[in-house]
Amino acid sequence: MSNNTSVKTPREKTPEHITSRRSLRRQAGVSRLLLYVVLAVGAFVLSGPFLWMVDSSLKDQAHIWLYPPQWIPDPVQFQNYTEAMQTHPFFRYFQNTLILVVVSEVAVLGTASISGYGFAKFRFPGRELLFGIVLATLMLPGIVLLIPQFIIFRYLGWIDTYLPLLVPLFFGGNAFYVFLFRQFFRGIPDEICEAAKIDGCSEPGIFVRIVLPLSKPVLTTAAIFVFIGTWNDFLGPLIYINTAARKTVALGLAHFKGYYGTQWHLLMAASVVVTIPVLTVFFAAQRYFVEGMAFSGLKG
Repeated sequence: MSNNTSVKTPREKTPEHITSRRSLRRQAGVSRLLLYVVLAVGAFVLSGPFLWMVDSSLKDQAHIWLYPPQWIPDPVQFQNYTEAMQTHPFFRYFQNTLILVVVSEVAVLGTASISGYGFAKFRFPGRELLFGIVLATLMLPGIVLLIPQFIIFRYLGWIDTYLPLLVPLFFGGNAFYVFLFRQFFRGIPDEICEAAKIDGCSEPGIFVRIVLPLSKPVLTTAAIFVFIGTWNDFLGPLIYINTAARKTVALGLAHFKGYYGTQWHLLMAASVVVTIPVLTVFFAAQRYFVEGMAFSGLKG
C-alpha cells in the first residue's frame, strides 16, 4: 500500500519576495519617520508660546520687543524671578490658592464620586431622567448664572470670602465630574459589588473598600482637572474677592499691568513660576490621566 501523502516543503523565498519585503519595511520606516517629524513640528509649534514666555522672563524690558527678535537672552537676567516674587506678595497668593485647591479637591472628588456611583449602580425610578437633567446643566453658559449667583451670595453676606468659590463644589462640583465618575463606575462589574454584599459588606463599605481603590485613574483625572481649574481661575476670585490679602495667583499676575505701562519681563517671570505647579502635577499623573479618560469613555 503506497503512501500518497505528499510532504510539504517550506516555501522558498525568491529574490522578488525578499525585495518586496524590504521595500515594505523601507516604506514603513519612511512613514514612521514622517510621522515623528510631523509630531515634533506640532509639539514645537504648540509649545512656542511657553518657550517665548520663558525666553522673555530672562530678558530686560528693552530686549523683549527687539526686531528682529533676540532668541537667546543676552544678558540672562535670573534676577527677574526674584524681583517678580518680591514686587507683590506672591507667597501669600500661593498660600491662598493652595487652600482653595485643597478644599476644592476634597469637595469635588467626594461629592462627584458619590453622585456618580449612585447613578451607575443604584436603580431607582427616574434615574435616567434625573441624570439627563444633570447633563443638561452643562449647556447653560456660566455667564448666564453669574448675576443670579452674585445676588444670592451678596444676600448671604459671602462677598469678600472664599465661600462663593467653595460651597457650590460640595454639591457635585460640576455635572462633568458626575458624568466622568458615572461612566467609569459603569465599567466596574456588578458581580464584584454583589459578592461583597453576600459577604455582609454595606453599601458605604463597598464604595470605600472596593470601588474607590479600583478608581485611581478616574480620581486622578478629576483631580487634575480640579487643580488646573482652581489654580487658573481668574473670574471667580475677581468677582468675589476684594481684600488684597485674600487674592490668588491669577489675580496677582494682573497686578503687573498698570495704567502707565506693563512690566513684561516681571510678568513673564511670574507667569513661569505660576505655570510650574500645573506642569508638575500633569506630568506626574499623566499615566493615570490617560487611563481615566480612556476607561471613562468605554461605555455610553
